Amino acid sequence: MSNNTLKADILEIFSSIQGEGPFMGVKQIFLRFAKCNLSCKFCDLERPFPPKEFSVNKMVSVVKQISANSGEHHSVSLTGGEPLMYNEYLRELLPRLKEMGMKIYLETNATLPERLNDILDLVDIVAADFKLPSSTFGKDHWREHEKFIGLVKNKNCFIKVVITGQTDPADVKKAVKIISRVDSNMLMVLQPVWPRKGVKRAKNKQ
Repeated sequence: MSNNTLKADILEIFSSIQGEGPFMGVKQIFLRFAKCNLSCKFCDLERPFPPKEFSVNKMVSVVKQISANSGEHHSVSLTGGEPLMYNEYLRELLPRLKEMGMKIYLETNATLPERLNDILDLVDIVAADFKLPSSTFGKDHWREHEKFIGLVKNKNCFIKVVITGQTDPADVKKAVKIISRVDSNMLMVLQPVWPRKGVKRAKNKQ
């Protein structure tokens, strides 16, 4: 397919500061993809406007414009939604962004290892979100997560775990066990949830 045939559903494109994990504070261009293969209870994907279709050429043009208007950026953050729902599109887009000198920062729910294989060589940093079933109110994805981090362990990768008032400590321990089994040096970040849709913030215990 040509760059004008491949399209992705995009909710937002903007320049901002990364607010999570070890790259907190760096300036990024955020590409927020619309689709996701999960439906976590605390998801903030809902927007009051529909997504827009972007061809690869149009996306490159917008990123160039933002870069020209907003100055130097550390990286381009692929976020969502789940960017790996668009792996064919990314396979065309990412080389174009890297030609511009951009690092690629992938924010993913780490449940689609077979799709990751398609673009792994084009990604510089991976923020892999472990989905604890007691936090998401969904099914567990332990097998997918373990396979996923096995693929990215030689990348610049860290694990994010969302913690809510309903999170079962046993789920956290299981995540730690899986991560340690793959790479005992991999960074794991506990991320408190922003309360929404009945999901409560975790309480501090003295």
